[in-house]
Amino acid sequence: MHIHRSLSLLALMWSGATMAQGPVHDAGNDDAPPPVVTHVMTQALPDYPGKEALMITVEFPPGGVDPIHRHDAHGFIYVLEGSIVMGVAGGKEVTLTPGQSFHEGPKDLHTVGRNASKEKPAKFLVLLLKDVGKPAVIPVP
Repeated sequence: MHIHRSLSLLALMWSGATMAQGPVHDAGNDDAPPPVVTHVMTQALPDYPGKEALMITVEFPPGGVDPIHRHDAHGFIYVLEGSIVMGVAGGKEVTLTPGQSFHEGPKDLHTVGRNASKEKPAKFLVLLLKDVGKPAVIPVP
């Protein structure tokens, strides 16, 4: 039940927050398409009481962007297709291509997340190691 709530929040945040907050780093692109989030699996981690792994895929349409957010989890990103730009507050913005990865810590503020291309889609896998019952994504105004 918690996972469905988290994924619903994730999809709602990614579909609605872009319009509500505006795009992360494309000041002139107020109608950037939101990502499509697909649940892959959730797995309790009995060796780590109260923790679980959540795996999702995120598909950025051409020109797609994320709103600013946090995960309150360790997030591991692995690019499957296309090229994405990622960054956290205080860190360097990086462009990633298939086979490259990125990490966000539980205290990181995800300030940059977008498709590097305005013509081609991008897709990446996300593994979140998080507390059971906590949302996957925490919107930041």
